[in-house]
Amino acid sequence: MKLYNYFRSSASFRVRIALAIKGIPYEYVPVHIARGDHKLPAFGDISVEGLVPVLELDDGTRLTQSMAIIEYIDELQPAPALVPPDPIGRARVRALAQIVACEIHPINNLRVLKYLTRELKVEEEAKNTWYRHWVRTGLESFERQLAQLPSSTYSFGDAPTLADCCLVPQIFNGQRFNVDFSGLPRTMAAFEACMALAPFQQAQPSACPDAEA
Repeated sequence: MKLYNYFRSSASFRVRIALAIKGIPYEYVPVHIARGDHKLPAFGDISVEGLVPVLELDDGTRLTQSMAIIEYIDELQPAPALVPPDPIGRARVRALAQIVACEIHPINNLRVLKYLTRELKVEEEAKNTWYRHWVRTGLESFERQLAQLPSSTYSFGDAPTLADCCLVPQIFNGQRFNVDFSGLPRTMAAFEACMALAPFQQAQPSACPDAEA
């Protein structure tokens, strides 16, 4: 397999975590999003969306969108499972994951932030305030959801799930923008528990071959 991704892309980070949890080897193919490599014709031939991540299978099939890729990986290699076996449990985990992937990430994506500054002429600090507001709002929702669930080591249960694959990259990105994580005890406890595990360490941005300071 080949994974086209960018070390700072939280969507790419999600997939790297899933692959590491499963122990699935892959070739790391960097695409420098901040530099605009995703807009080059060569990458357009790989991804019609012009986005990362893209997972290319051994037969040349290419999969896009991190959530779909992770679901594929989980079906391809069921153990260790990234979603619970029961329907309610799966719904809970997917809801947590989607708070990040559908509520927080889309309005704080790099291309959205660039549009705010370049097209709408929003000042840098106003852009950062925008980012911090929506991350904080989303994580407060995440925390309220966790409060409705039984106590657990990770976001859901005693093993990492799809929810953690999404949460950890969002916390990493939030740290870069100085988001306030106070008052989120279960969310941050899940993050810390995940970061004590080798797959999360292996997948983090600083461990990527294209990592920059």
